[in-house]
Amino acid sequence: MYNKKLKAAVIVVAAVAGLWATSCSNEAKENAGLPAIPATGIKLPEGFTATIFADSLGPARHIAVTPEGNIYVKLGAPKNGQGTVMLAPNGGQAEIKTGFGDFGGTGVYVKNGYLYTTSNTSIFRYKLNEKNEVIDPNAPETIVSGLLDRDQHESKSIVLDNDGNIYVNIGAFSNACQEKDRVKDGEPGSKGMTPCPILDSAGGIWRFKADVANQTYKDGTRYATGLRNVVGLDWNQELNQLFVMQHGRDKLGEYYPQYFDMKQSAVLPAECMYALKEGDNCGWPYMYYDQIEKKKKVMPEYGGDGKKEADSKYIDPIAAFPGHLAPNGLLFYTGTQFPEKYKNGAFIAFHGSWNRLPEPQAGFFVVFQPFVNGKPSGDFEVFADGFSGSPENTATGNALRRPCGLAQGPDGSIYVTDDKIGGVFKISYGGSNPGQATGAAQ
Repeated sequence: MYNKKLKAAVIVVAAVAGLWATSCSNEAKENAGLPAIPATGIKLPEGFTATIFADSLGPARHIAVTPEGNIYVKLGAPKNGQGTVMLAPNGGQAEIKTGFGDFGGTGVYVKNGYLYTTSNTSIFRYKLNEKNEVIDPNAPETIVSGLLDRDQHESKSIVLDNDGNIYVNIGAFSNACQEKDRVKDGEPGSKGMTPCPILDSAGGIWRFKADVANQTYKDGTRYATGLRNVVGLDWNQELNQLFVMQHGRDKLGEYYPQYFDMKQSAVLPAECMYALKEGDNCGWPYMYYDQIEKKKKVMPEYGGDGKKEADSKYIDPIAAFPGHLAPNGLLFYTGTQFPEKYKNGAFIAFHGSWNRLPEPQAGFFVVFQPFVNGKPSGDFEVFADGFSGSPENTATGNALRRPCGLAQGPDGSIYVTDDKIGGVFKISYGGSNPGQATGAAQ
C-alpha cells in the first residue's frame, strides 16, 4: 500500500515553465490589484487551484494568517535583518508590508491580540493593534528563554490552546539516544543510554503560560515526552486537544544490517501523528512504530531485533505515514470553502526525504488525512504535489521547493510555505485556472 502511494506521489505534471515567477516585487508596492499567478506545476484534486501568493522571501517556515487576511511568515534565517515578514494582499498576490525581528526561527502564531514568534531558544510576543498589526516591532516581550539548542532538531514550533497556554516542541539532539551519536562519532551498534538523559530537557512538548514574561524550564511543564522531534503541530478545535507529527529515527539498515535490509530502512520507521494529553509518553528512544505491521517495536539500541514488541505503556499513534518524509506542517481544516470531506480533517506538509536509498527519495508534497468523528478515517491521499519541480528532482531529492508551513485563511483557502526559495502558495476551491492541472495523486 505504501509503495503504491509513494510511487504515485512522484508522478507530477510537466508543465512547470514559469512556475517560479516572483510575485513580491518592488512594483507590487506601487500597483494595487495585481493578478494572481497560476502555480501551473502544482497537481491538485479536481476543482482546486493554486497560485503563487508571494515568492523569494527567504527560508519561509511556519505561517500565521490574521482575520484581515494579512500573513506573518517566520523565516528560518533573517533576510535583510528581518526574521519575520508581514504580507498584505494586493489583488491575487501579496506585498511585504513590514519586516522585523533580527532572529531566525520556525514558530509563529496569532492569538488574543498578540503575535508569538520563536527563535531556536526562545519564545517572544508582540502586541497587536485592532487590525492585528504589530504595534512596536522593536520591543518584543520575552515569554520563554533558555530552551535547549544543540544544533540538531533545534527548531521551536509553537501552538496555543484556548486556556492561555503555549506549547513548544524541544527536539532531541540525537537519533536514538545512543552512547555515540550519529552526527559526531556515531557507529553501528552503539547502545542506547538508559535512562536517556536527553529527556529531562528535550525530546518532548513543554507547556508554558502564554501571558507570563521571562519563563524558563522551571516555570514550564513537560506536557508529553518520548518525541524525537516535532515540527508540525496544531490545536484541534473540534476535540480541544494537541496533535503533533513526529519525525522518526534514521539509519536502521546502516547501523543494524543484521535486522534490517536497506529497502526496509528506506520506509521504516513511520512518521507518526499523535493526539496528546498531559503526561503521555510516545516512547522515543526506546521504541519506534512499524506502520507496515502496525506494531510498536523495541529500538535496536535497546535490544530490539525488528520483531520484539515494545512496552504497552507507550501510547499508540493515531495515524502513521511512510518513513523519512519529514512532516513539517500540520493543519486541521475548519473552513467551509472546501468540500465537506475536508472539514476537520488534517493537512500535512511533508518537507521531503534525503535518506531513502536504494528507493527513490519521496515527499515534497502536502497530504490530506480524512477524519470522521474526531478520528482518522481511511488512508491519506496526496493533496498537493509538484513542489519539487519534476519527478527526477523528487527521486534524487534535489527539489526546487520544499513544503514547510500551513495556515488557513479567513476565506477558507489554505496557504503553503516553501523554505527553500521562500514562496507562499495559496490553494483555493472553485473558480477557474486555465493552466491548472487537476486530479489527485492517490
